[in-house]
Amino acid sequence: MTCLMLWACLMLWGSGTHARTEEITVAVASNFAAAMRDIAKTYEERSGHKVVLAFGSTGKHYAQILNGAPFDAFFAADSTRPQKLEEHGLTVPGSRFTYARGRLALWSATPGFVDDRGDILAKGKFAHLALANPKLAPYGRAAKETLMRMGLWNKLMPRLIRGENIGQAFQFVKTGAAELGFVAYAQIVTLTLPLSGSYWLVPEHLHMPIDQQAVLLNDRPAARDFFAFIKGESAQEIIRAYGYDRQARPLNKPGKETD
Repeated sequence: MTCLMLWACLMLWGSGTHARTEEITVAVASNFAAAMRDIAKTYEERSGHKVVLAFGSTGKHYAQILNGAPFDAFFAADSTRPQKLEEHGLTVPGSRFTYARGRLALWSATPGFVDDRGDILAKGKFAHLALANPKLAPYGRAAKETLMRMGLWNKLMPRLIRGENIGQAFQFVKTGAAELGFVAYAQIVTLTLPLSGSYWLVPEHLHMPIDQQAVLLNDRPAARDFFAFIKGESAQEIIRAYGYDRQARPLNKPGKETD
């Protein structure tokens, strides 16, 4: 009788554990792809839940959510879209928070090509300059603001190559389609591999702050648990390691921030 009761308890425990395992789908801004992959992997190992990631431009994700895309959470590259979704009543009340502040960098895959003050933009010794679409991507908008503040937007417009998102802008530079481009600093911070090239970390006073906010779209236990994990120290440590803190760490080919 004792053995039977123990077996029944184990079966019930196992059944309960399985029932608690969930799959959640998360829309993520392209600039945060590498960091989110690491965060999701760590979370899955600890929780047993499955996190399905969908990367893209913040503007495109926003439009998809308005049209009923079944995401459980949205990690945007700005604060505007999450706030608008909140105003539309499409979010879980009280769930919106800032998970990272991004930094913009002017990067070339060629060592020594980009100087440490961004003077190459005015000198104009290049054929193509990549950036994300300012209408869709906050990092593209920040790049446009930077060029306008420097008085170079109209001058350089014929040389601009626009990517749908910051990931595409990065690929333009990486593959040589553009000699240089505005990318997310997090994209050129590598945790394990050396990255060749040269960059200028754009001073934050040249554009509006890139405060990246997240919001819950479905009130599911696993989604809430994932949000709690993101706010915890282990996830925040990963976020900082990808260059999202205020004190950006140097690359193997360091440039200097100028004010």
